[in-house]
Amino acid sequence: MNIEINSKSYKIEKAVATLLEAMIYIKENTEPTLGFDYGCKSGVCGACSIRVNGKEKLACSYTPQDGDKIEPLKYYPQKRDLIVDKSSQKELLKRVKATLISYNEQVLSQEDEAKTQVQSDCILCSSCYSACPVIDVNPLFTGPFALTKTYKYTIDKREEATKEHIDNIQTNGVWDCTLCNECTLACPQGIDPKTDITNLRNLSAQNGYMDPNFGNMSFGGAFGFDPNGGF
Repeated sequence: MNIEINSKSYKIEKAVATLLEAMIYIKENTEPTLGFDYGCKSGVCGACSIRVNGKEKLACSYTPQDGDKIEPLKYYPQKRDLIVDKSSQKELLKRVKATLISYNEQVLSQEDEAKTQVQSDCILCSSCYSACPVIDVNPLFTGPFALTKTYKYTIDKREEATKEHIDNIQTNGVWDCTLCNECTLACPQGIDPKTDITNLRNLSAQNGYMDPNFGNMSFGGAFGFDPNGGF
């Protein structure tokens, strides 16, 4: 089996179950300096996230195929080979305060815990961020994982500052998303950022916000009538 890493071809001369095993084989037998990250080897830590044939995958979970083309995640500075600098993750989460802001002690029922269980499964692998086309045109966009974590705290009954969470995602945030669904397709944990962002838009509207692009839309000539012409 042959795979490409950053356009360089490598031959794997043994059976491997995962792409991570193939990368370790290359490092041990062909390219000792090949750089890549990994940790748990079981799809939990998110360290080994990469792109395969243009789609985001976890190397420890993906079964490689002959001819696969491997690249690092998009939008992060490339440190070496498949290693990228994800330090900006913390800055994104800090910017929108994606954590409990004002804690109100509550006894949580199983139903309460279930409301935020899916969002709590985020492993910060950045697959959704790399898959997001908005960041290509707006590098300041908050991005899917930070928005889905924000949504988690807006529905957590222990949070008293729900309005502050909503306030923090209005600029380069919830309205900039195109709802293309690429983030949801990329998530290895089955999280649905698109739906979370849609829910955040609804919460924003309930708090007096509206899509800033809506006021710039024209409803005139495209439909063949003059909205100011009277009836």
